[in-house]
Amino acid sequence: MSVSKSDLIKQLKKIYPNLLKKDLLKIFDIFINEIKLALKNDERIELRRWGIFYQKTQNSRNSRNPKTGEAVYTPEKKNINFRMSKELFKIINEK
Repeated sequence: MSVSKSDLIKQLKKIYPNLLKKDLLKIFDIFINEIKLALKNDERIELRRWGIFYQKTQNSRNSRNPKTGEAVYTPEKKNINFRMSKELFKIINEK
């Protein structure tokens, strides 16, 4: 199941009926942009009781094309990782 931005805004509108939709959109955009900016600056983002976003660098390496077996150089790249909190893990795994 995936959640779209509009679905999140609808849920926020139900929780906070006094806020205008355009204000909720602006708040959400600011929140997402701050996360992007922090990750771009190699900072770790911790959302209490939810989880941690962090950036990890994958070193460059020589790999193989599985179809042809040809050696391919893979340059260094950065990955975004998420580690959920123990509390969120318990909530998700409750039956």
